[in-house]
Amino acid sequence: MKKLYFLLPFILLGCKSNTSSVSDKPSKENSKPVEITYKVAQTEVSDFLKYLSSDELEGRETGTKGIEKAAEFLEDFLKKNNVKPYFKTYRDTLTNFKSPAFNIVGVIEGNDPELKKEFVVLSAHYDHIGVEKNKKEDVINNGANDDASGVTAVAEMSKYFAQTKSNKRSILVVFFAGEEKGLLGSKSLVQKLKKQNFNLYAQLNIEMIGVPMKRDYLAYITGFDKSNMADKINEYTGKKTIGFLPKEAEYKLFYRSDNYSFYEAFKKPCQSISTFDFENFEFYHHPSDEFKLMDISHMTSFIQEFLPAVTQIASSNEQEITMNN
Repeated sequence: MKKLYFLLPFILLGCKSNTSSVSDKPSKENSKPVEITYKVAQTEVSDFLKYLSSDELEGRETGTKGIEKAAEFLEDFLKKNNVKPYFKTYRDTLTNFKSPAFNIVGVIEGNDPELKKEFVVLSAHYDHIGVEKNKKEDVINNGANDDASGVTAVAEMSKYFAQTKSNKRSILVVFFAGEEKGLLGSKSLVQKLKKQNFNLYAQLNIEMIGVPMKRDYLAYITGFDKSNMADKINEYTGKKTIGFLPKEAEYKLFYRSDNYSFYEAFKKPCQSISTFDFENFEFYHHPSDEFKLMDISHMTSFIQEFLPAVTQIASSNEQEITMNN
């Protein structure tokens, strides 16, 4: 998550996948939750997150050798799982950063002749803040929660769609660089997409989902009242998956992650999903944000619970998610 200087005082206190997909049972759209038989493998979630947040990647600061290793890892993952590059290669060079830096961008074409012209963006940022300048025993900001956890979720969702081919709309899979430098990766990409007349339906950006909240809902959404996305996600899952977090509105988190770049450019439903609630994780932008503190069972359940929602967002015959007035 982009550094929140004014929040630091609060924070510092503070099995193999089944390749079957949606049930073939007939159902009237919007009448009941989407049924998913695909199972997310906890071991795969763990292995992916463990490497992406490892010391070997040296905190994944944009423009460093560490994030280059992360980029190669993500490229290999997309290729292995048959997610094609959106551009000529998976690498989308940032136009607003002094040294070479790349978003990693893949695409899963929709299976409907008309709806495939519309896009759903699934995204997370894979950069973090690198190595501490002052010498300490632990100098690497591993960024396991921020945002290797979100990248893991998006990667697993992309694998699901690539295997099941259950999306009528096309899906743009984006791992952003430069988020911690001021949303640079998303700002750079949206300018290119606008020039292509990119037909965006909605964006789900995943931020910091490594530990659960002690609330009666699974996650919160930024900009809760800007669209009906929260209500539709809950309708699609048949659970109280998304709730309203007052702190999110108070701190205006809608404007502080890569969803905002897309909203600003397209004025479509573009929002971030998170389980970091300012009470459940005290190591924001800290070397102790490490793999060992992540709740892998929670992350696996989070991804599993969201599959019905992302499936319906990618496949509803109408654009059911809309901006509020």
